[in-house]
Amino acid sequence: MQLYVRTVTALSRICGIAAVLMILASVIIVCQMIFVRTVLQESAIWQSEFVTFILVAATFVGSPYVLLTKGHVNVDLLPLYLSHRWRVRLAFVASVIALGFCLLVLWNGIEWWWEAYDGGWTTDSMWRARLWIYYAALPIGMGVLCLQYVADIYCLLTGRDMPFGMEPEQHS
Repeated sequence: MQLYVRTVTALSRICGIAAVLMILASVIIVCQMIFVRTVLQESAIWQSEFVTFILVAATFVGSPYVLLTKGHVNVDLLPLYLSHRWRVRLAFVASVIALGFCLLVLWNGIEWWWEAYDGGWTTDSMWRARLWIYYAALPIGMGVLCLQYVADIYCLLTGRDMPFGMEPEQHS
């Protein structure tokens, strides 16, 4: 199982790097679009659409890295007042519920991606981008996010990770 955790950690880090590269690409494309529109006085055909799709893709693909680093928004008022044992239970229940939600989104995302691929869906713009390429970010991101949740649950139950990042002695 330790190999699984290391592999998923590496995948989540790769997803984080990919998300950063997507955001960087979107910044460069926006700058290019501004240059084309203002300096060259030409129209931008694909830039706005590309940036929109790639930023959404970065959100989904980057989500496993956010979970890995515990970078998500977390309200810790209740865990502050719970004993360590109850914190573990609360973290377990929250992670299982989140995993269930992510599995549901993954399943629907795969169906949505397949419909776009099988149906040859494209955007309505002049660019006619193939949507299955962009829609793939949803099942990829959610798939790795589900794997990361399983790794987190395992680490929580085996004591390799502390719930909510709180050590057992942090009790009010």
